[in-house]
Amino acid sequence: MTILNNEKLPPVGNTDAWLAIIREFLAALARRKKEQFNRRVSIGDLLTERGDNAAAYGFGEGTTMYDNVLVLGDVKVGRHTWIGPGCILDGSGGGLEIGDFCSISAGVQIYTHHTVRRSVSLGVEPVDYAPTKIGNGVYIGPNSIVQMGVTIGDQSVIGSNSLVNRNIPAGVRAYGSPARIR
Repeated sequence: MTILNNEKLPPVGNTDAWLAIIREFLAALARRKKEQFNRRVSIGDLLTERGDNAAAYGFGEGTTMYDNVLVLGDVKVGRHTWIGPGCILDGSGGGLEIGDFCSISAGVQIYTHHTVRRSVSLGVEPVDYAPTKIGNGVYIGPNSIVQMGVTIGDQSVIGSNSLVNRNIPAGVRAYGSPARIR
């Protein structure tokens, strides 16, 4: 089309022509991603690279994260950690630390604050804050929630759809709502 054939660009106000150019460009990026990785991703992930996304936040070497990961506040992530699509990493309540060689699966939410007391007291009570820590070599299954103040020990596995509302020691498997060691 226009850009790919080095033809004259349409006027700025010609939105139909510009949309056609943008769609062609995105289709080319989508084909490239399909050929490289055999995956279909959102526009943000077509335009960015997962390693660059993580590096922009100062996360460790070899760490990757999808473009649609929400990062709030003070979040530190170690080396070679994978952060899947649709995650929330909330370090706004005293810091969130995630270790090396972790897998944070799609849809995982990790918090360092909550607004329960503030909400039910109609604003009289404050927001609660506590740092949260994920050790090295931890796997957190899809759609799990890790509440504020929790520590998950090294090489533990958290099952899918779990609610982690208490500390989990190293080297165990925990799952459920609330998550229990099994």
